[in-house]
Amino acid sequence: MTRPPRPERSGRLGEAVGSWRAALRIARREARRARGRTALVLAMIALPVLALSFVAVSYDMAALTRAESFDHRAGDADVELRWLSENPLAQDAWGESTWARQGEQVSRERPVDRREIEALLPAGSRFSRMLWWVPFEVRIGDRTTTLDGRVLDFTDPLARSTVRLRAGRAPAAPDEVAVSRRAAARLGVRVGGTVAPADGSGRWRVVGVVEFPSQLGEVVAVAPGGLPRLGPGYDESWLVDLPGALDAAVVDRLNAHGVAVSGRSAVPGGQSPDAGSPRVALPDPVAASNSVLVGGLGLLEVVLLVGPAFAVGVRRRRRDLALVAVAGGDPVHLRRIVLADGVVLGGLGAALGLLLGVTAAVAGRSLVEEYVMGERGGGYRFFPTALAAIAAVAVLAGVLAALAPALAAARQDVVAGLAGRRSVPPHRRRWLVLGVTLTVLGAGTAALGAGRGHTPVLLAGLVLGELGLVFATPTLIGLLAHLGRLLPPAPRIALRDASRNRSSAAPAISAVMAAVAGSVALGVYVASDDARNRAEWQPGMPPGRVLLMRADREGTGPLPPLPLVTERIRAELGTDAVSPLAVPGCVDETPDGYCSVTSVLPADRVCPYEAREYRTAEVRRQALADPRCVAPVRAMNGSYLPTMVDDGAALGVISGAPPEEVAAAAAVLRAGGVVVTDPRYLVEGRVVVRVDRSTGGSRPSEVTTVTLPGHLLRGGLPVDRLVLSPVAAGRAGLTAQPFGYAVDTATAPSSGQLDRVVTALRPVLPVSVEVERAPPASAQRPLLLLLAAAAGMITVGAAGVATGLAAAEGRRDLSTLAAVGASPRVRRVLSLCQAGVIAVVGSVLGIAAGLGSALIILTAMNRQYAEAWPVESPYPVVVPWQTLGVLVVVPLVAMLGAGLFTRSRLAVERRLD
Repeated sequence: MTRPPRPERSGRLGEAVGSWRAALRIARREARRARGRTALVLAMIALPVLALSFVAVSYDMAALTRAESFDHRAGDADVELRWLSENPLAQDAWGESTWARQGEQVSRERPVDRREIEALLPAGSRFSRMLWWVPFEVRIGDRTTTLDGRVLDFTDPLARSTVRLRAGRAPAAPDEVAVSRRAAARLGVRVGGTVAPADGSGRWRVVGVVEFPSQLGEVVAVAPGGLPRLGPGYDESWLVDLPGALDAAVVDRLNAHGVAVSGRSAVPGGQSPDAGSPRVALPDPVAASNSVLVGGLGLLEVVLLVGPAFAVGVRRRRRDLALVAVAGGDPVHLRRIVLADGVVLGGLGAALGLLLGVTAAVAGRSLVEEYVMGERGGGYRFFPTALAAIAAVAVLAGVLAALAPALAAARQDVVAGLAGRRSVPPHRRRWLVLGVTLTVLGAGTAALGAGRGHTPVLLAGLVLGELGLVFATPTLIGLLAHLGRLLPPAPRIALRDASRNRSSAAPAISAVMAAVAGSVALGVYVASDDARNRAEWQPGMPPGRVLLMRADREGTGPLPPLPLVTERIRAELGTDAVSPLAVPGCVDETPDGYCSVTSVLPADRVCPYEAREYRTAEVRRQALADPRCVAPVRAMNGSYLPTMVDDGAALGVISGAPPEEVAAAAAVLRAGGVVVTDPRYLVEGRVVVRVDRSTGGSRPSEVTTVTLPGHLLRGGLPVDRLVLSPVAAGRAGLTAQPFGYAVDTATAPSSGQLDRVVTALRPVLPVSVEVERAPPASAQRPLLLLLAAAAGMITVGAAGVATGLAAAEGRRDLSTLAAVGASPRVRRVLSLCQAGVIAVVGSVLGIAAGLGSALIILTAMNRQYAEAWPVESPYPVVVPWQTLGVLVVVPLVAMLGAGLFTRSRLAVERRLD
């Protein structure tokens, strides 16, 4: 009988284990011997591990459990009650979701009395009232600022357990407040100082500095009675300390009266609105795909940056590897020796990065809580699953960075390695063919993803395209080396070295190319999107006009006399063009009711195509050619004005129409008509106006229509606007409700002027102010510069690493130059040219690849927009010249740095035979 193959498999496994143990020992010895290269690789692997582990640990500590979240909000209370409904409700086990037991849930608007709460709780219960998110309006100079206010009784231990006193004492009187650190900085006060309310009714004295664990931002703690005009409608809860455990009977009694219950643990008797169909929470596949692809791009960047160090290490050890081959080692052993370098250095880099990242997360926890998360974290947790994954990816990065040098080491000429000779690697067309194929495939995939709006497909195309360029880079370097014969000696040697050492030069160039390409592509998209948004900007009023909206608490009643308001506005803005504004309202409007007034489009002018019919290109073409489907007005982006009631006095200020058009429209308004800006609503001089009257309850709205004389206002802003005359409003069963003022100014006022206007009007009418300005300035410039700076840092780093490795590898060439009489500055010039080859070639390829990628993506998206309905504005192709300017200067900086930090002395070495 033949022996089973198991011992043979065991022998192979033992041989592989022994081979790897020897390779790892060699790698550990080599890491100690080449300390400079080891430190370089550790730094490049440990830095991203540090950042990722810091984020992972900080996130895990900041992700609160339900019990921790309840402790932060409710302190020592057993449960928190919220009276939400007038009718019985049901809730989930945590009080996060509620729904009516029968019919629709009717919100409770009436104030809750302490006796009502006491009647529903077991005997011996203690409770305290809390008000959250109360607007605390104060005046800072001429500006009104609103902070987050919280009303609680500091004399009650339950309420006091929700806040931490950091300095001073707790408020004990209605005119005393305590502020958080950030609120104190915003208000510019310390303990003992005072702040003025926005209405000028008095002053509050700051007696302490407090901290709410659930809100570390700008918070003001106010004692009961500190805000006398406080009415219902704010977020109110009751903190309860029960004499015993919470049981299902108490929860059911509270729910029956419309009270939701939440606690530190699951509430007894909690239900689920979809208990019959339990669902498993799965991660979003699109978000997961995007994260994997973006992580893959980052991993590729690290591999490309680290790869040159392994390539140089293999060249420095080619004699040692040749001796291994002579001693009986096969190509598998040689590959394992080089791959073991990646395992050892990847593992050391992962360990170092994890240690530093976890330490930084623990040390900087308070800063992350205060300035990033905005609330205190939970326990000290370290997310072991994420840390293990990060460490595994770091080791994988080291192995992948050593993979290409390992394959090259297994194919090296043993005789040449023993003799110390270097052989120029041949040009392999298969890598060029593979690179071109992947680049074309990636471009097509990216275009497909952009055209269909699938981000994972788009990112996959970008990854394929970048891999294709990486595979084609070595061949491109070999082709560029042929241009060296036309150059002076220093750049000629630099190109020759890059061609001879493509295993180290190609990854560095590819790293620069990838960083620059990503920066340019994203920069072009951001700049194009910004230009598109600016082109689509449509103001609601002519630029420079000011809108003053009443901000008094009641919001009803007549406005102050116009001469008084005009006098105060003239003193600050230098204009008398002040017009009162009014909006239509219901005659018998209830507190929760409202009236909505719109124009009615005639049936024969309604677009006849349904949305589902726009899926075919033929229907979209017909819709584009049909004037009924193309609106002559644009959506407003600036100040929004509802339907107005006006006699023509404010029409010119809010519309920007020519004087003769305004005069004609004003005549129609004085005659009792209406004015529209969309010609589709006007039929034979008449306009149909629809009024929707809602009572705010569950009953449907009451709809009425009225036909009124109309006029088309031409020449103003291309926005849809309806203006009713007072007479027309009366015919529609409406009344004019004062809204505020419109101010016509010669130039747009400054923020200081607007603040002084608000301050001047506060004694007669509190107002909020809006000013219509030109299209907003681009907010993307810092992002573009940040992208360019990141790409520049990678470019300088990659060029510096590659130049340093090339200098260490090329000492023999430098000695030869010194022996033949080269001047000392040749070394500086040579280092400058070596850095220039990496930085310039990588930047040029990156700029070309980034512009090409952006053009493909924008073209595909524009084609998609052209086929959609309604047709959206296409993206213009805008080149961010600032970003390109930075990326053009960065190679010069890299070359200058290489020249400055290179020693001029050329050491003469004597070869011992």
